Amino acid sequence: MTAVYRVVLSSPVMPDAIVDYDMSRQKFSFVHQDEVVGVMEDNTRSTSSVDMDAHNVLDDTHNGQHLQILERTQSWKDLSESYYCEMKEIKSHDGVQVPLTILCSRDAQLKGQSPGILVGYGAYGETLDKSWCADRLSLLDRGWVVAFADVRGGGGPSSSWHKAGVGSNKLNSVHDFVACGKYLIDEGYIHKDQLGAHGSSAGGLLVGAAINMHPGLFRAAILKVPFLDICNTLLDPSLPLTMLDHDEFGDPRTKPQFDFLRSYSPYDNILSGVCYPSMLVTASFLDSRVGVWEAAKWVAKVRDKQGAGCSNSVLLKTNMDGGHFGEGGRFSQCQEVAFEYAFLMKVMGITDNEANSKAVN
Repeated sequence: MTAVYRVVLSSPVMPDAIVDYDMSRQKFSFVHQDEVVGVMEDNTRSTSSVDMDAHNVLDDTHNGQHLQILERTQSWKDLSESYYCEMKEIKSHDGVQVPLTILCSRDAQLKGQSPGILVGYGAYGETLDKSWCADRLSLLDRGWVVAFADVRGGGGPSSSWHKAGVGSNKLNSVHDFVACGKYLIDEGYIHKDQLGAHGSSAGGLLVGAAINMHPGLFRAAILKVPFLDICNTLLDPSLPLTMLDHDEFGDPRTKPQFDFLRSYSPYDNILSGVCYPSMLVTASFLDSRVGVWEAAKWVAKVRDKQGAGCSNSVLLKTNMDGGHFGEGGRFSQCQEVAFEYAFLMKVMGITDNEANSKAVN
């Protein structure tokens, strides 16, 4: 039985660091941190303030050379000098305070001129993953703002946060997301014509419903394997998640619940003659959780019903081999993220030269 507890420390501005904690001695020891290529080497924070002592926690399986390195370099990289992160509480439609995490480069001009993207999910009590992600540097170093809205229905500040966004309370999730988007614009974090939205799976329901209610709020949206045709899906007992999702969203086999689901269902509430934001909608042919037809139906209906004078693109990208979580492998993931970021930059009309100019001025 060991007294050493190993943890991974991470934040939006701190690459994952492995640290051992000796519970008997109440001391920490830095073990390893992910390397970040291209980041300045002077973004290093000493861990002496937490009394690091490699001898006390490293066992005999570590070779002597590694032990000596740890003794000399008890430090981790904290990139908060280059990147800025803060958490705000945003008042929603009913006065409830919604946590909003805002991440950006310190060089970005926060005067209402930055492009940005708002990420949301809001289901199953799941908290948004805000740990370190090196992929975001491509946006942050171009002056973008990345924000995370922990809307009701997902994980939040209390155990009741999930229940406040399920079933008959589901609209709270949508109103929370919209409130966060408006805050980012009103407070000058993001330009009013350059706010994007991002939602995956059940997060696609969140973003799709928000777009139907406020199509002019967003310039672009990415919906990944989105849950959009909720009435038809929840009426089909042959689908693997239908019975489980009755507890989360409602059971449309009863008329009151059907009427409520129908009132905000993204697919059933697409507006006619209105310009929707540019959208990238992805689907996976082998997805067992969200049918490939949901994304296809949404794209076809938006293209058909939006105004004739609208020039915004509504794209459908289908992965013919992957499942709900896409294809495995780091290379495939990098390709997917690069495609999404290229889409955002193109529809926002932002080139690298323009982004660098905004970040410097």
